[in-house]
Amino acid sequence: MLSLGSGGGKPVKPSFVSYVTPEEIKSTERETSRKEKHPDLLPGEVVFCSTNPVLKYTQDDVSQRGIFGTLVCTNFRIAFVSDEAPSEEQAQLFKNKLYGENDIPLTCVDHIYGGYDEKKKLITGGLVRNKYPSKIIIHCKDLRVFQFSLTYAKEEEAKKIFQGIIHHSLEPKSLKCIFAFSYCEKATATPEIHRTPRTVMFDTVEDWTQEMKRTKGNCKVVSANENFSLSQKLPQFFIMPTAVLDEDMTKFEGKGLPIWCWSHHSGCALFKTASLPLMQEDGYSQAYKIYMERMLNAVAQTHLYSVKTEELSDTLPTIQDIQQSYSRFKQFFLIDNTTEFWLSDMKWFSSLENSGWLDIIRQCLQKAVEVVECLEKENTNVLIMEEAGSDLCCVISSLVQLMLDPYCRTLAGFQSLVQKEWVAGGHSFLDRCNHVHQKDKEQFQSPVFLLFLECVWQLLQQHGPAFQFSETYLTVLSDSVHVPVFGTFLFNSPYHRATVMKNDSPQTQRGPLNCPEVWDWSLQFERKAQDLFTNPLYAEKPKQDKGARRTYRPKHQRQLSLPSSAFKTPPKKGFFKEETDSLKKMLRVKRISRWLHSPDSAQASTREFYEAWQRKPLDYHSLILPCLDGPAMRVWMQRYLRWIHEVQIFGGGAITVMSKLADLVGEVQELRRELERQACRADSNHQRAAASHRSSVRLSSSFPFATSRVWSFKPAIPTSLLQSLMITGGLADQDDEDGETLGVV
Repeated sequence: MLSLGSGGGKPVKPSFVSYVTPEEIKSTERETSRKEKHPDLLPGEVVFCSTNPVLKYTQDDVSQRGIFGTLVCTNFRIAFVSDEAPSEEQAQLFKNKLYGENDIPLTCVDHIYGGYDEKKKLITGGLVRNKYPSKIIIHCKDLRVFQFSLTYAKEEEAKKIFQGIIHHSLEPKSLKCIFAFSYCEKATATPEIHRTPRTVMFDTVEDWTQEMKRTKGNCKVVSANENFSLSQKLPQFFIMPTAVLDEDMTKFEGKGLPIWCWSHHSGCALFKTASLPLMQEDGYSQAYKIYMERMLNAVAQTHLYSVKTEELSDTLPTIQDIQQSYSRFKQFFLIDNTTEFWLSDMKWFSSLENSGWLDIIRQCLQKAVEVVECLEKENTNVLIMEEAGSDLCCVISSLVQLMLDPYCRTLAGFQSLVQKEWVAGGHSFLDRCNHVHQKDKEQFQSPVFLLFLECVWQLLQQHGPAFQFSETYLTVLSDSVHVPVFGTFLFNSPYHRATVMKNDSPQTQRGPLNCPEVWDWSLQFERKAQDLFTNPLYAEKPKQDKGARRTYRPKHQRQLSLPSSAFKTPPKKGFFKEETDSLKKMLRVKRISRWLHSPDSAQASTREFYEAWQRKPLDYHSLILPCLDGPAMRVWMQRYLRWIHEVQIFGGGAITVMSKLADLVGEVQELRRELERQACRADSNHQRAAASHRSSVRLSSSFPFATSRVWSFKPAIPTSLLQSLMITGGLADQDDEDGETLGVV
C-alpha cells in the first residue's frame, strides 16, 4: 500500500472522519437502502460484486469503532469506499495512482480469516459454501490488516461479497485471469518517457554487448537461444566464456553452462550456473563430470586459469527454509488489535531472533563477502551454482555486484541489475510469489526476491551515501511485486513471458501484448512522489573537469595473481610464446579448486578481509562491505512497522532528519540553478517557498506512508492490559529480566 492510509494499523480519529460504534448504530434508525460508491476503475477493470453498508473496523479493540462504506471486489482489487465525503484535508503526499489506501490488489492478499462467534478461523475455498462470517479479517502481503463487519449488510449481499472475495483472491486460477492481461489490452499506449540514464532491459544483443564493454570483460555474447531453441530457462541473449564450444551449449538444456554475471577490473569474473546432478542411475553421471570439467576449464581460461566454485545449496538455506522462516517472522507485524500488539511486545526482540529471518539475511551477506574476497583480493574467477541457478545464485551475484560496482548503487544501475540477474536471469517470480494460488506450486513459494531486498536494505543502512536510491524506493519496490499490473514480476522466465504474451494476443492486427514494466514509476506516482526515491545523502561522484590535466595512474598489476614461481627469473623476449603451454598446465592444477575451508575459517577470513578494508580511506564509489555482527543486522522498520501506529514516533525518527536534508539539498540545487540562469528574485522566492512546504508538516517515523498531521492521539498501553500484566509479574520487572525495552523499535 503506497499512500498515507493507516491500512492495517490503528487508524486514529482525525477531525474530518466520523467514527461510529455498534451501540451508536443501534440507537439510531439507519437507512434501509444506501447508495453504493465504487472506486474509479482502471482500464480493463470490472466489478464482480459489492455490498453496503459494511463497517471497516479500526484496531481499537475496546471501542470497536469504524467507518461505514461500500465493499467492492473487482478483477484487480478488493476496495473499501467510505460513505464519508472526501475532505481537502485528506490530500496525500504519497498517493498511488493505481490503488488507494483502502484498496487491496488481489495478488496482495496473503490470508483471510473469518470471525465466527468471536472465534477467528482461517478461511479456505472449501469453507465458503454454506456459511459466511460476521467479520472478515484480511492479512496482506505488504503487512496491512483490514477488518470488515458484514453484520449490517443484507444476508444475500454479504454472502455474495464474501464468496466473491475468497474466490477471486485465494482460489486457484489461470495466469490469464491476472488483471495485467485485461489492463494491457484496454490501456491506451503512453509515449515512452525518455529517461537519462535509462534502465537497461537486457532483451537485445546490444544491451549485453554494452554491459560487457562497461565492465571491460573478455567473454562472448551468445544469441543462439534467440528462439529458445537451446534452453527455455536461459534468456534469449547471454554472455559466456569464449572457450565454451558451440556443441557444449546444446547439451543438458542449458544446465551446467557458466553464465557470465560481471567482470572485475583485474580481469577475473563472476559466473553462475544451474548445477548438474552428480549421481544418476541411468549412467549419465560420468558424462556430467566430464562436461563440468570442460566448463570449469572454460571459466578458468577467462583469467589466469583460476577458478573457485561454490555449491550454494551446501551452505545456504533451502527455498523451503526461507519460506518457513519468513512466515514466522511476518506474524509479529500482522497485528489485528492493540491488545495483541502489546502482548507480543513483551518478547518481541527474542521472537524476531528465533524466527531465523535475520540470520538468513546475515548468511547471504556473508556468502557474498566471501565471493567478493575471491574477486577483489585473490583475483580469481568464481562460479556459483545451485539446482536451478535462478534463486540463491541471483541473490549472491546481485549482492556481489552491489558491493563491488558503484554503478549498481545508482537508481538506473540497480534497476538494470534486477533486470539482468532476476528478470532475464529466469527467476521464477510466478512460482515464488504464487500469484495464481496453484496448490501444486505451494511448495515452491518463497520470498527470495524480498530476501535480496532485505540484504540491500542492510547495506543501505550501513553505507547510506553510497546509494543513490532511498529506503522508500526499496519499500515501494517490495510492494510492487504484488501489484498485478506489471510484467516484471509476473513470469517464470523470458521464455514463459514470450510464450504467454504471444498466445494471449487478441485476434486483431495488433502484435503481442505488452505489459508495462515496474520501472515506469509514472504509472504509480507523480513526479513529486518519485523524488522520495532519491537518497539525499548520496555522495555523487564529482565530475572531472575536461580541461584538467589527467594524473598518472599505474595499471592494475594482473601478474600479482600468478604464482611466485612464475617470477623467479626475468621473462625472456618470447616468454609467453615459448612457455605458455607449461604455465597453463601448472595453473590448471593449482588454481582450479573448490572452497575447502570450514565455516569457522571462512568467517575468520571474511573478518580479516573486512578489517583490512576498514583501514583503507573511505570511498563510497569503490568497494563497500557490510558489518555482519549481530547488532548490525537490523529490522527493516519502514516496511514492517509502517502500519503499526503504536510504535510510530510523531515528529521524530530518522525520517525527520532525512526529510530536512532533502529540503536542504533541494534548496542548494535551486540556488545553483538560480546562479546559472541569473533568474529574478521573485521566481527564486516562489521556488524556495514551495520546497519548504513539506517541512511544515509534522511527520511521523513512517513517512511517507503516514503523516501525523491528522493524528491527535498519544499511543498508550491499554489500562486493563497494563493492570493484568502488572498483576502477573510486573511489567518493569519483565523488561529488566528479558533485557528488552517495551515499545522500542
